[in-house]
Amino acid sequence: MKNIVITGTSSGIGLELVKIYSKKKYKVLSLSRSPISIKGVKHVIFDITNQKSIDKVKNIIEKEFKVVDILINNAGKLINKPFLNMSMQDFDSIFSVNLFGVVNLIKNLHPFFNKNSHVINISSIGGIIGSSKFKGLTAYSSSKGALNILTEVLAEEFKKSGPYFNSLCLGSVQTKMLEQAFPDYKAQVKPNDMAQFIFDFANNGTKYFNGKVIPVSLSSP
Repeated sequence: MKNIVITGTSSGIGLELVKIYSKKKYKVLSLSRSPISIKGVKHVIFDITNQKSIDKVKNIIEKEFKVVDILINNAGKLINKPFLNMSMQDFDSIFSVNLFGVVNLIKNLHPFFNKNSHVINISSIGGIIGSSKFKGLTAYSSSKGALNILTEVLAEEFKKSGPYFNSLCLGSVQTKMLEQAFPDYKAQVKPNDMAQFIFDFANNGTKYFNGKVIPVSLSSP
């Protein structure tokens, strides 16, 4: 049975992923800032921007998991503000979660990957060139664009040794993060439906994809 590490699991897509994997008896390490309680799941209070948190996760994996077969980088931060109202602290906080934290986690977990391991970076349709953009998301969308490029470069760098890297660029999903940023907007996709798609892709996507930035959205373009 595969070992799964998922970040950002306190609500929304991350929580639904934990539920799906746990029901199917995978060995799950759940990471988020807030506690959750799901039977049979190892959960750790986790801050992706904090090295002590990452060190704690490394120790747990070394002692209890040994190998990471799938890493789903789902943790994310979104601030909806006009560009001129965005402080550099706002930009820094978003990039610290959406990009730099992901970089650091991948670097630290690399010893536990094998050739067939799969790293899935949960990105945004707003981070793809030519897609529809939303006002107020300069920091969020640009951080996700950088995450997409990171995915492509890492796949090239590790294509002989593994792991596989892919980026799923999600359209709007009715999560707490979306509700806080856009209170009046109602997405067509529910977290459990998107989580099921990500579960299927995480387990089977390496048969067909590596280094790909894949839009997963009902919006056009």
